[in-house]
Amino acid sequence: MEMQEILGLPIALPDGVDYDDYIIGTYIVSYPAALPVPLIAPMLAVEQSTGTWLPVPGETPEVRCQHIAKVIGVYEMPDYEYTVPPNLQNRQWFVQVAYPEVNIGEQIPMLLTTVVGNISMGGDIKVVDIRLPKKYVDGFKGPKFGIEGVRNILGVEKRPLLNNMIKPCTGYTCEVGAELFRKAAAGGCDIVKDDELIADASFNSVLERVKCYMEIEKQVYEETGEHTLYTANVTDKIPNVFENAKRAVELGCNALMINYLAVGFPVMQALADDPAINVPILAHMDVAGALYMSPYHGMSSHLVLGKLPRLAGADVVVIPAPYGKAPVIDYKFKNAAKNLSFPLYNLKPTFPMASGGITPSMVPQVMAALSNDIVIGSGGGIHAHPQGPIAGGKAFRQAIDATMQGIPVSEYAKENEELAVALKEWTDPFSKGIRI
Repeated sequence: MEMQEILGLPIALPDGVDYDDYIIGTYIVSYPAALPVPLIAPMLAVEQSTGTWLPVPGETPEVRCQHIAKVIGVYEMPDYEYTVPPNLQNRQWFVQVAYPEVNIGEQIPMLLTTVVGNISMGGDIKVVDIRLPKKYVDGFKGPKFGIEGVRNILGVEKRPLLNNMIKPCTGYTCEVGAELFRKAAAGGCDIVKDDELIADASFNSVLERVKCYMEIEKQVYEETGEHTLYTANVTDKIPNVFENAKRAVELGCNALMINYLAVGFPVMQALADDPAINVPILAHMDVAGALYMSPYHGMSSHLVLGKLPRLAGADVVVIPAPYGKAPVIDYKFKNAAKNLSFPLYNLKPTFPMASGGITPSMVPQVMAALSNDIVIGSGGGIHAHPQGPIAGGKAFRQAIDATMQGIPVSEYAKENEELAVALKEWTDPFSKGIRI
């Protein structure tokens, strides 16, 4: 077989492709035993690159050599060698496909179109990882501030940051929200964010909140000496999302929030890349479960919650933690955080924000899992504190301080009333079916 013919095949050795020029998609495939995945996989590679289900004249040898995707690995689990057990109903496969980066370009929509694409409708196929070459990642600016930048704004060098989501989630007036914001900030919350369920509402506009909350932020800073980032939720239809964001920044808002999967990665990336949006962006994860929760379809959570929003410029990303109400496997939580904060070429690290029913008693677990470069998020765990939101914020800060000093929170609570009350109230809330 001539070299051009070999290069035009939808298969290659894993050592036979230049990893600087290819994006590698890794899949878990679960198919009935009768379907020959080693034969089907190259057909899927063609489907996601140069061809279709029938040969077409334009798919020339030259086109295939430059643009065809290549299956570089098909491995069965378990790895049968000499025979397949009779009466086997299903077989599990680990498949890797190399996609020419030139087909995709430095953008997320065509990445998803190619690597997830039509084959997501081809049965039990799940994308479990995407390996990106440097030339692809170099096309993204990534987080404008990242972990270090957010810390510099707040003047907090080492400890975890504390975030509060204003509760109730929606339905309240600006006046009610302002009082809740004041109390959360006064209690020591470094970040106070809108809930994902309230944006530019008819009963409580985002710009009204910005004007009111930022005046309170100044007042609390004068009282406590600590700044608070208010992440105003600018999620909306286009072009409103951009107009809301720019107007909010003009009015003095010091951070923004966006439901990044609801609006799409390119919308968040456009905000992050805009020089006029000179404030950190907090990315909320709603809709994420529709993409990653199935064990057989979609994409793994570390892509949806970690690598992709970091590429698109998020400075903080909310991720579900396994210690509260979220149904999350511990190592999946850690893997999402790793994809946000570990080295990724020249991109700045993004803050993972552990969230989902977090109470002060869980702080040591969260910090042990992810170290100090995290944001700890709590809504009800602050606002539902028996002594009120100020005490709720103080209880979290006390739990953080205790853990930083290596003191058990139960011991630290003996001299800190707010923490003691919180521990008594929520020692193990989810064993009692309580939603926080």
